Amino acid sequence: MRITLGALLIGTLVLSSCGGWRDSRVNPTNWFGNSREAAGSKVEAPNPNPLIPDTDKDRVNLLGRDDDTVDHSQPIATIVDIDIQRTPIGAIVTAVGQATRNGAYEAALVASDPQEPGRLEFTFRVTYPDKATYRGTEATRTIRAAVSLTNQDLAGVRVIRVVGETNARESRR
Repeated sequence: MRITLGALLIGTLVLSSCGGWRDSRVNPTNWFGNSREAAGSKVEAPNPNPLIPDTDKDRVNLLGRDDDTVDHSQPIATIVDIDIQRTPIGAIVTAVGQATRNGAYEAALVASDPQEPGRLEFTFRVTYPDKATYRGTEATRTIRAAVSLTNQDLAGVRVIRVVGETNARESRR
């Protein structure tokens, strides 16, 4: 009985002392900090009004298919959050954004060009349907996109930044 009680008390003491580990810089889950709203660079969308057709979208090739070489994606309206999870080979950057209306698809984090030293910047891009859709609620317009980075991609990187149409968020080491 004494040994069981003693082991239980020692186990409780050791477990309660682990609380400081969570916020420690040694903890690998704190590799990058929480994301913050960054002084944004506003990205211009090619067509802010979805009811006015683009001439490129209406063009069809001889086979009757859309031309796949034309990029119809636009920056997402708002970046809500970014999260960076460490993996054995690097990291996975996940961004959460809100589109201006329902139906957005083909979400992708596209690397900006050129990159500044010590900084990785991505633009969160989505494609909207050609036809008009309802605005919907925030939950129905929330979209996630992720990109996998290797340790070589992250070498020397101190800031990861994701840019949307109206704002940007970044996470620092």
